Amino acid sequence: MITQVSIQSLALSRGGRQLFSRLILKFDRGEAVALTGRNGAGKTSLLRAVAGLIAPDSGEIGFGGLDPAEAREHMHLLGHLDGLKSGRTARDELSFWTRFAGGTEDAAAAAAERLELARLLDLEVRRLSAGQKRRLALARLLAAPRPLWLLDEPLSPLDAEWRARFGQIMGEHLAGGGLILAAVHDPLPIPARGVEIGR
Repeated sequence: MITQVSIQSLALSRGGRQLFSRLILKFDRGEAVALTGRNGAGKTSLLRAVAGLIAPDSGEIGFGGLDPAEAREHMHLLGHLDGLKSGRTARDELSFWTRFAGGTEDAAAAAAERLELARLLDLEVRRLSAGQKRRLALARLLAAPRPLWLLDEPLSPLDAEWRARFGQIMGEHLAGGGLILAAVHDPLPIPARGVEIGR
């Protein structure tokens, strides 16, 4: 299980342009880090690099001694776009992502109840509001628990009530030994260490 994320002298480029270099960051179980910075500074790219989807130019990303390939089985990456198929029902999407991440149907049902999605599960995703789609995407975090959450603008389509309620969920995740690395423009509703990217 991931107990720590350690980033040492990391440099990342996208499209031939260097985003940042010499980035150093370390955080442990029970900690949240909020990545800030202008659009295009490299916040999303950093999340993708930690998830193993893009290779850094230089530097290292460690997971407390866990092999990086194994570490990928212990993290969730939730992008700015929800990654949901609009023609599927909400139930099918939740079931697919839950099974993909190793969760159970019972856990998916419990996540739907927690996020007040149960009455929406038979609707096609295209009929959901932006906030409902985001809650459906967030449900996989509960349906298939993994210690490291990599979140890209997780709160953007949520109203004030659901921002607060997801903040409670994030707090519970941290209290259980989880870790959160989130790219944000708005402050997270939990205590988090801020790290500015691309200064």
